Amino acid sequence: MKRMTTSILCTFLAATLLAGCGSNNNTGNAGSGEGDKAVTEKAKSVTLKMFIAQPRFKEHYDKYIADFVAKEKADKNIDVTVQLEMPTADNASQILKTRLASNDAPDIFAIHAVNEIPSYYKAGYLEDLTSQPFAAKLLDSVKPSVTTTDGKVVALPLETLTWGYLYNKTIFSENGLTPPTTLTEMKAVVEKLKANKITPFVLSYKESWIPQLVLPLAVGGMMNTKDPEFVNKMNKDAASFTEMKSAIFDVFDLINSNGTEKATEVGGDDGAAVFAAGKGAMWLMGPWYAETILKSNPDLDFGVAPLPINDDPNATLINLSASTSLAVSPTSKNKDVALDFLNYVLDDEASNAFFQSLKFNPVATIHTYESYPWINDAMTYVKAGKSVQDPAMPQAVKDEVGKGLQAYYAGQLSQDEVLKALDKAWKSFNKVNK
Repeated sequence: MKRMTTSILCTFLAATLLAGCGSNNNTGNAGSGEGDKAVTEKAKSVTLKMFIAQPRFKEHYDKYIADFVAKEKADKNIDVTVQLEMPTADNASQILKTRLASNDAPDIFAIHAVNEIPSYYKAGYLEDLTSQPFAAKLLDSVKPSVTTTDGKVVALPLETLTWGYLYNKTIFSENGLTPPTTLTEMKAVVEKLKANKITPFVLSYKESWIPQLVLPLAVGGMMNTKDPEFVNKMNKDAASFTEMKSAIFDVFDLINSNGTEKATEVGGDDGAAVFAAGKGAMWLMGPWYAETILKSNPDLDFGVAPLPINDDPNATLINLSASTSLAVSPTSKNKDVALDFLNYVLDDEASNAFFQSLKFNPVATIHTYESYPWINDAMTYVKAGKSVQDPAMPQAVKDEVGKGLQAYYAGQLSQDEVLKALDKAWKSFNKVNK
């Protein structure tokens, strides 16, 4: 009995001591400052899903995202895990549309400002970002591209573009050439290059979005000179791409018959390497590939010029556009963190280095870095009135023309079959978006 009493007493004393320790700990916390409480508070964990179709920039995004993750932890004690998905441009649009339609939206996703904002906003896929701090930093020339017709900012622009085609300045200079202003002049440039055993054009059609670049250049030039209402008429099923046949195919045929071989086996990155190596004097491509080109050849001197589509110099124009832009899903469960990231993209201190590393144009008042030489080339045309706003064509039409021109290059479709497919794609778009 005495042994049992001793055992019970020991158990009671142990429990009392443990309770006392717990009581002392609680008292200590209650008496500590608010800062100590923040330190001991468990961090919130968030997984942020991003969908950005720019795989060639993965290294840059990874670094910037890592900096954001560190900042979010330091500022808000949030542990952020980012799942970054970077499909190729050929597949991205369809993958994203499927996700959005099936209620599996990424928290942050990239869209084309001109081509996709109207339909995505109408479908309710875009969060209103008007009140976010970054919106007040956007340049006046850029802000309209991510603003809806009812005045809401719904995306953050990453890329603003001034483009036509790229040309090797060294090759042009050594051969006494200047960028042509008409199709006839372009033919003369081609013949002189061939006479000097230089391949005029780099061809890279493995990815369908590359050959489709001829479409906005052709349509923009024709709308500036012959048919300013073309897009409006197409939206009403009152026009046809047959009206653009010569503008599209005359220059496209000239490029194809004077270019590098095996075009359907060469994608954007490979095309950049070929152009960087000087194996073609011109490339139907925009300056968004500058970073990739210079990675292959840092010393390459290249410029941007408008592509002639006919013999009217007034139709030879630089295309002005805003393309890749970041949006936030209204259904995101981590919207606050997603918005933090968007604002960090235009952070007063970090943004300059990020945009500069990507070789993107300045888009905000905080961007103070010097413009690149090829951008200055393009802006010379813009300042001279030789530019046109990117025609607002449905993304489905651009997807269709890319596939159609691939097939046309391979001899599988005629010009008329390509144009018929484009008309059909636009009419289908109109039915869904009435």
